[in-house]
Amino acid sequence: MSTVTAPTTAAAAPADRASVDRAVLKAEFTLFRREAGSLIGILLFPVALLVILGSIPSFREADAGLGGIRLVDAYVPVTVLLGMIAGGIQSMPPIITGYRERGILRRMSTTPVRPTAVLGAQMGIHGVAVLVSVAVCLTVGRIAFDVALPRQIAGYLLALVLSVVVSLALGALIASRARTTKISNAIGSVVFFPAMFCAGVWLPVQTMPDTLAHIVELTSFGAAAQALNQAAAGDWPAWSHLLVLAVWAVGLTGMAARWFRWE
Repeated sequence: MSTVTAPTTAAAAPADRASVDRAVLKAEFTLFRREAGSLIGILLFPVALLVILGSIPSFREADAGLGGIRLVDAYVPVTVLLGMIAGGIQSMPPIITGYRERGILRRMSTTPVRPTAVLGAQMGIHGVAVLVSVAVCLTVGRIAFDVALPRQIAGYLLALVLSVVVSLALGALIASRARTTKISNAIGSVVFFPAMFCAGVWLPVQTMPDTLAHIVELTSFGAAAQALNQAAAGDWPAWSHLLVLAVWAVGLTGMAARWFRWE
């Protein structure tokens, strides 16, 4: 994933903190829109996978092993998680690491711009992009393949918010430990594939053997997949899955805050 250049408009922002933060957010959003790789990974890749899988006739037939639902129904929550994984693990860390590597964060300390404003802007922008990806996946699933929208709205939103926080906190943790963009990309690639497996890309969690499923459910994306599936089916997500997500969110956020280096 390529990194972006420094937001030159931020340094000329007004001294007022709120104005400076808004200027940074605007500059970072402008740069983000120019990053085709980030947009493809977050917005298009999950939808493309859903369309490919939904185009397979057998995926549109009821499966007794899945409780009577179709495989395409089970894969909608998986594609929802893919946008989070792409945004949190592959898109955001190289940008922040690139700023540190080129000394941009250090130079910001002598201006009204706070380095925390950059981190907050990046997490906010990627969080919104992930939510747009979620909306697109749900819409395409409904229109193209007649996948029912989530029936337990409150439970789905709760699981979704926790999942987004976990993905962004994981990205912040990667950015906090990687000294260079190359290292950040390498760590992101290593984490990316296990995260996809736990999310159920190759095998939906509910179809995994019991022992493997119980192990996967202790991971952040495994618990997220189960919680989203349960809410989509109309049930309140199991508190055990929500607890796993909450523990991961708190733990990853705490580690990222403790280990983050601006220089």
